[in-house]
Amino acid sequence: MKALVVQTVDIVRPGLIKDVLEEAGWLLDIRLMERPGSFLPDDLTGFGALIVLGGPMNVYEEDAYPYLRQVDLLIKQAVKQGMPVLGTCLGGQLIAKALGAPVTLNPVQEIGWYLMRLTAEGSKSPFFKDLPGEFPVFHWHSDTFALPGGASHLAETGACANQAFSYGPNVLAVQFHLEITPSIIYDWNREWAGDIEEFHGPGSVAKLEAETALIWPGCRQAAVQIIKNWAVQALAR
Repeated sequence: MKALVVQTVDIVRPGLIKDVLEEAGWLLDIRLMERPGSFLPDDLTGFGALIVLGGPMNVYEEDAYPYLRQVDLLIKQAVKQGMPVLGTCLGGQLIAKALGAPVTLNPVQEIGWYLMRLTAEGSKSPFFKDLPGEFPVFHWHSDTFALPGGASHLAETGACANQAFSYGPNVLAVQFHLEITPSIIYDWNREWAGDIEEFHGPGSVAKLEAETALIWPGCRQAAVQIIKNWAVQALAR
């Protein structure tokens, strides 16, 4: 399977998604949009799946980031064709927007590890097969998506009601960072230390890294399972 991967900025890498899919034999065409000369294709000819990663921008900042218009078109094309689509954080919000749902400020920011609970639909979803009813996931976001019409609400946290939805058998949008790894968290802690300290208080960078060391083994297992579940759905298309 060949997938187009939209990576907005260098620091928000495909991480675990790349590791799991490449190990399974997938070919990933990663387009880093902040790299000079990078561009997105006019259509998805030659691709079997679309993956859209996160980023620090808002889904509506199309004047500042014109390629977001093309991402919107590609998502709509993929959905129309029944092509597998996966979006994380900003990517999930872009999927929601492409499907007609608004993206707005969440009542509070989520930065760090939060316990996520599957809904009744989520516990039955093939995307969350072989997973417990609740498990920790990593967040770094201020906005959140509403649920598009026809979508299935799959997961929630105490601070953010819409953590994951599916649309049909092949589209999965998540608000959390499914691709995260400890090295990515380390880089974000250095790049955006001020945001963490402002939100969680002094010493929170070190605390977050200590939490990550404890949480990561179980989180990795859950994230790998979600990615594999999505891949199974993609290959069954």
